[in-house]
Amino acid sequence: MGLLKGSSILLGITGSVAAYKSIELIKRLREEEACVKVIMTEASKNFITPLSVELASGDSVYSDMFRSPLSHVSLPANADLFVIAPATANIIGKYANGIADDLLSTALMAFNGKVLIAPAMNWRMYENPAFQKNLHYLESIGVKTIGPEKGSLACGEEGIGRMADADKIIDSIKASLTAQDLAGESVLVTAGPTREYIDPIRYISNRSSGKMGYAIARVAKRRGADVTLISGPVSIKPPDGVDIINVDTSDEMYKAVMNNINMSSIFIMSAAVADFRAAGMKAEKIEKKEGFSLNLTKTTDILEETGRLEKRPFIVGFSAETGYRVDRAKGKLVAKNIDMIVFNDVAKEGSGFDTDTNEVTIISRDKSGKIQELPLQVMSKEDVASAILDRVAEAKKGC
Repeated sequence: MGLLKGSSILLGITGSVAAYKSIELIKRLREEEACVKVIMTEASKNFITPLSVELASGDSVYSDMFRSPLSHVSLPANADLFVIAPATANIIGKYANGIADDLLSTALMAFNGKVLIAPAMNWRMYENPAFQKNLHYLESIGVKTIGPEKGSLACGEEGIGRMADADKIIDSIKASLTAQDLAGESVLVTAGPTREYIDPIRYISNRSSGKMGYAIARVAKRRGADVTLISGPVSIKPPDGVDIINVDTSDEMYKAVMNNINMSSIFIMSAAVADFRAAGMKAEKIEKKEGFSLNLTKTTDILEETGRLEKRPFIVGFSAETGYRVDRAKGKLVAKNIDMIVFNDVAKEGSGFDTDTNEVTIISRDKSGKIQELPLQVMSKEDVASAILDRVAEAKKGC
């Protein structure tokens, strides 16, 4: 929630049927405590009203530079980021060719910061060579694009041209305003639980939702890293731009880690891998009885195995406990030969499995090998992910 707090976003809305999505985008930005100023083109008013935009933004809407003298200069001068959503073929063509004939296009010419556009149009327009030439030129001078997506279009046809949803635009806005301190890093993240099958129907697992690991992958990507996410079975949508490898069992996760770790500079093991599996999986469903014994055997300790590698990346592990057993986490840091471990007491309110918040202690070793602790109060899992990656970046600089 803190990343966009106090930031100034200048939002341009153009004449696309997707303009209605801008209302949701404005609301989301304000929830993130960003200040939003809006410029509407005359064409956009055919799809949404200035009043609805004013109610969403809590501020006046700008559309006529002659009614608001010098607004084409003052609005961009005070903006941290200029976002056009939706961005029609018309505004993209104007911007690419230096045309400034209304408030929005003139403000774009006067802005010298980062620009993010979310194209929206019919698929034929999007694939037109003249439009693609304009789009590629803007990208070549540093303009960032988000979307469009494939799907059902307003005309009733199917194809590419749908404006990206608010979640993806918000994430792109955050990335645009975030220092790219992990650029050049290859980050491998594991997330979620594993399932250890007893028979074709039943399995042993745990309560992990994967939210912490997915937050780490999302924030690492936002900070410029190339990210691969190895995920157990969860119900979370993967972050945009992240390579996803879906696995089910601990053996599958182990193999996926070992197949990718040599290409990684940072490995963050946030998955809650089952500690035990059935000694032998039954080929058929076990019949229901009054009671039966289940023989268990240990699964492979993935973190320990990666710590043994002769050539290994910077490794971060997690230690989930019930109670303040930070001593156990410190022991794992040393015994497993890893660089950092994140301890959390899953029995505490607002911490642990299937919550949107977490309370952790980051434990690491300095150059001399002395163990250091950084306790963090309850915060969102994205903020925890940022804090973890801050410490990783700091530690890697000192290596």
